[in-house]
Amino acid sequence: MEHARIRRVVTGHDTDGKARVVDDRDVEPITSEILPGYAFYRLWGRDERPTFPDDGSPRGAHAYYPPTSGSRFMINTFPPGEPVPPPDVDMATALDELERRMPGATAPMEPDTPGMHTTDSIDYILVVSGEATLELDDGEQTVLRAGDVVVQNGTRHAWRNRGTEPCTIVGIAIGADRTPNPRESGSPTRGVGRQASTSAMTSSETSKFA
Repeated sequence: MEHARIRRVVTGHDTDGKARVVDDRDVEPITSEILPGYAFYRLWGRDERPTFPDDGSPRGAHAYYPPTSGSRFMINTFPPGEPVPPPDVDMATALDELERRMPGATAPMEPDTPGMHTTDSIDYILVVSGEATLELDDGEQTVLRAGDVVVQNGTRHAWRNRGTEPCTIVGIAIGADRTPNPRESGSPTRGVGRQASTSAMTSSETSKFA
């Protein structure tokens, strides 16, 4: 399946403090054999609050989810139905490759409820095309269509596509703190997004946006 190429234009300041375009290039999608039809575009991110003026160069943002005060800018496309890997796919190799390209992305996923996850972030979501179903606790579901937006306040959730065409969403995630919930103290899968993804960071590879 051929996916769209996304053009990313970045601005910054030159040495005289004047606004300039400092980067203009296409961003190719991240795809995986275990997620046929899915495409993930890691467009921009940083692990700290920005201070301006700056030259617009990419900052360290290796992990898929942001730390506190960090941010991530992404576009995701997912097809109708649930992902079904080809029968001959090498799962271990494919998972290793996905972790290399999207460090920590699968860490918050609940093993007993496919797609359900919780991250320490506030997410601003825009549905660009297709139809998405936002699933929350107790089976609560909200159908979203092109032009709809979601403010996702660090809640447990999953994205489903029960439509007839691929769905594309634009997301901005801002890292947040989380107060421990006594009712969830025994759960290994909630509130682990930032911690798990941060542990995947390496000193040799600090940015994926250059």
